[in-house]
Amino acid sequence: MNPPPTEELHERLYRAGVIAVLILDDVDAAVPVAKALVAGGVDAMELTLRTPVALDCLRRIRKEVPEMTAGVGTILTTGQVNEVVEAGAAFGVAPGMNPRTVAEAARLRLPFAPGVCTPTDIELAVEAGCKLLKFFPAEPCGGLSYLKSISAPFAHLGVRYIPLGGVAQDNLETWLNEPMIHAVGGSWLAPKDLIQAGDWAAITARAAAARATVNKVRGGLA
Repeated sequence: MNPPPTEELHERLYRAGVIAVLILDDVDAAVPVAKALVAGGVDAMELTLRTPVALDCLRRIRKEVPEMTAGVGTILTTGQVNEVVEAGAAFGVAPGMNPRTVAEAARLRLPFAPGVCTPTDIELAVEAGCKLLKFFPAEPCGGLSYLKSISAPFAHLGVRYIPLGGVAQDNLETWLNEPMIHAVGGSWLAPKDLIQAGDWAAITARAAAARATVNKVRGGLA
């Protein structure tokens, strides 16, 4: 299955508002956790390539939970870009700005958000044609005030950001209230301990709380 066009994908992520970031060790947990998130109103996720079963999890979710917009993160090489496209990823995310992986994603028409944390990173990403960027690690880098400072020279270009790293329910509203924030990513929605315990109800509750915050800030988008 081909990835969605970039503009369509960006619209989906904006409407989602929150992207669940997951590290999955068990393929059998993939579908239940995806269904738990959707039940709470979160229909976008990033499966990180930190475990050997990540792409198998993606394939199951794409097949059994088609309403979930499922992408892949921690993409570090051009080979991985090809692998995630083959597995059906809706989008790709990287922790840093690697021109070669960005170029390969563009060649394969995979919507891609490279990671940035300095003005140089942003400049390189914009030069490579990227307008939706992952701000990582968001809070350790200096949080929203720091991002406002480094992003100012690029604001007229329409660059938007997805912060990850240190974002949680208690500061979600603050991030979403900033116009340049397209969506927020975080692992607090489905942490490893809840996944291992099979506590799908707790994951649904966390997703519902996040969804309520998105609706509060953005006027009830679903």
